[in-house]
This record gives sequence, structure tokens and C-alpha cells, in this order.
Amino acid sequence: MPEFGYFCAIDWSGAAGPRQKGIAVAICSADGGAPALVQRDTAWSRADVLQILRDDMPADTLIGMDLAIALPFADCGAYFPGWNDSPPDARSLWKLIDTLCRDDPHLEAGSFVDHPQLSRYFRRHGGREGDRFHIPAANDRRGRLRVTEYAQQDQGCKPYSNFNLVGAAQVGKSSLTGMRLLHQLGTAISVWPIDPLPETGPVITEIYTGLAAIEAGRPPGRTKLRDYLELNTALGMLDSPPVAQTGAVDDHSADAILTAAWLRKAAQDPARWAPKRLTMKIAATEGWTFGAF
Repeated sequence: MPEFGYFCAIDWSGAAGPRQKGIAVAICSADGGAPALVQRDTAWSRADVLQILRDDMPADTLIGMDLAIALPFADCGAYFPGWNDSPPDARSLWKLIDTLCRDDPHLEAGSFVDHPQLSRYFRRHGGREGDRFHIPAANDRRGRLRVTEYAQQDQGCKPYSNFNLVGAAQVGKSSLTGMRLLHQLGTAISVWPIDPLPETGPVITEIYTGLAAIEAGRPPGRTKLRDYLELNTALGMLDSPPVAQTGAVDDHSADAILTAAWLRKAAQDPARWAPKRLTMKIAATEGWTFGAF
């Protein structure tokens, strides 16, 4: 298990446009101290995040990104069952998304979900639910889930299908835009567990900020923190010093700050790196949410 010197949490966004108010980046040191937001004069763009990951991140950093690093595969043996061009693994999926969306600005992924064949697998706005959204037929109304999302569910989280692009709680759009970023990063940073855990960082992992909040004492269904008092109480549960600010805090900043502190604590637990349900096949195709057992 690598020795990390820094822990960075990125609250991600799949919103359209050049800059996203929903992106927040926080970092903390293994030596202690409260996590701090990485401040910018303007809202983050997804290209900004790509640039700091590629060029400015300390080499010994564990980076958590709040998005799904792949789509469901294990339930059907394919991302897009019935489609002959369905990719065989996560890195091939990232390449497909980025290739089909090469003309979409700002790392957006609209061309992917509007593809004549691929749109059949997604639930989109305007009541447009593809005829293959619910395969296999035995799946629940949320749509298809990855194995790691069932593990999240067992820990009190409420995961949504990444094929669902509708509703405030959906994470499909952010995940698809994130997969474009991961493809453009190439092999510059290892992505666990799709890549083996290297001896030294940096390493990107998928995170679920709701899981961090639950482990910091927040009840399931009330994981969002609205002021610094709540945030500092949760930080204390993770053995982290408080932040100095007071008053209201937006949920994106709170999620990033809290999850950076959680990464620092959770990364020391060897069991987090060896979840019981994670096989080599699942690692290569679906990935995993760090911290889900």
C-alpha cells in the first residue's frame, strides 16, 4: 500500500457550460491539519481540473473523484448488451465516450447519450427512456447498478444507476464527463482498481461523498452539510482539526473538505483496498468506489 503525503477530494459536475459551480477541490496533508479548498478567482472548469491533475498534483497524492469511473457490466456481461460494438473494459469505454464526444465542448458528453444506438440504454430528459434501460428485466426501477453500488447500498447509501440522467440525484452526466477526463489523462495517473495499485502515487480513486458523510456520523438521507458548525462536527468524527470559517457553506465545498479528511483516515485501512466483492474482472470493467466493502 503506497504512503501518501496528500489527500485530495474533487466534487465533480456534469453540468453543461464552460465553468461549473458544482466543482470543488479540497486537499489535506498526511501530517495533519484541516483540509483546505483550492481557491480560484472564477468557478472551476473541467479542463482546469484536468490540467491540475496532469501538471500540478503532488506525486504522492491520493485523489478521490466523486463520479463513477465505469458503467454497469457484471449484471449482463456487457455495458451495452445486444450492441456488437460494446467495449470490453473500462479504458475502452472511456475511449469510446471521448471519441464520440470529440466535438462536444468543455468535456461534455451529449453526443454519447444521444447516439442512435447508445441512447436506447439511458433514461434522458423529456420522458425519453430507452427501451434497453431496464435490462435485465429483473433489475429494479432505478435501472442497472454496478457491484460496488450494491456495496454502497449495504453501507446506508442510496446509489442511482449511471444510465439515469434525470433528477437532482443522478450522477450519470458527471460520470460520463469524468470518463472523458480519465481517457485524456491516459496513463499519467493510475486509476485504482482499473489499474493495479502502484508503489507510489499519484493515484485516482472513485469516491462517494455520501459514504464519507455517513462514516463521519451523518445519518443516511441527511448527508449534506449546510454550515461550518456541522462540517466541523463531522471533521471531528474523522479525527481532523476544524476549519476556521463560520456560517453557511455550500454543499460542494463541504463535500470536498469532508471527503479529503475521510480519505486521509480511510486510506490507512488495508481492508479498504481489498473489498470482498472486488474481482479482477470487476476491477477491469466496473471499477470500484473506494471505501465500499
